Amino acid sequence: MEEWSGVDFYVLPEGCISRILSLTSPRDACRSSVVSSVFRWAAESDIVWEKFLPSDYREVISRSVSPSPLLLSSKKELYFRLCNTRVFIDDGNKSFALEKWSGKKCYMLGARELTIVLADTPRNWKWRSLPESRFSEVAELVSVSSLEIQGKMETSMLSPKTTYAAYFVFKFGERGAFGLEFHPAEVSVRFVRGCEDEAESRDVYLDPVGGQRRQRRAGIFGSSLSNMLRLPATTSRRQELRTERGDGWMETEMGEFFNDRGEDGEVEMSLTEVKGGNWKAGLIVEGIELRPKESK
Repeated sequence: MEEWSGVDFYVLPEGCISRILSLTSPRDACRSSVVSSVFRWAAESDIVWEKFLPSDYREVISRSVSPSPLLLSSKKELYFRLCNTRVFIDDGNKSFALEKWSGKKCYMLGARELTIVLADTPRNWKWRSLPESRFSEVAELVSVSSLEIQGKMETSMLSPKTTYAAYFVFKFGERGAFGLEFHPAEVSVRFVRGCEDEAESRDVYLDPVGGQRRQRRAGIFGSSLSNMLRLPATTSRRQELRTERGDGWMETEMGEFFNDRGEDGEVEMSLTEVKGGNWKAGLIVEGIELRPKESK
């Protein structure tokens, strides 16, 4: 019977093991550290965690408005700091972080980084600070009949070969929302390559609870109330509902896209409700978040 002639990893130099681990993933590197003391020391190496950090992490961090985390003692410590603590960049209007198990980049555009129609008109929108927001200011809807919000992001800033999803992050004011239950908003995500690009849109119910109340009222009072409120007809378009986040806010998915090599220019995300014509109020916008889709 022939003896096995495979490679004994324990006779390899620690630096060699570190370079092998750098070709895996952050999750695999952490798992390997429990194999033996040799692997544990190798998995702690800066060689490993420098490879897991984005290639442009120094440039991104240089735009931070807070003290630089580059002063940390090791690349592993820096990696997990970026996973667990957001870095605020570009005058504090964007936040940057890493997805823990993949090292993919996550960004959030704060409300000040978005284009909100009539945002600088006090009778339509109000800028305020909230203790539960990561940003210094959020936008609160006072009263508009046409809701139009748009954000843009350079694909070169995102991780390549990654499917991203965009999420609209919001909540309602102390008195709740008004007018958002009558008609769904339309959301879309598209690459900006020219006016000929048409985005596939979907419907979003920002206030489905209010919509259920409206449907019950319509059932009680008949079609006359439905006509007065100009309620939408049943549609076959894809519809999305909001979900609760763990930070006191809600989110709804706006769409997804594949970022190949970061050479597609800008990606544009929009939310609009302009068809109903009814007045709306009480919506508080924190921003739009871009994060890897179902990254494990």
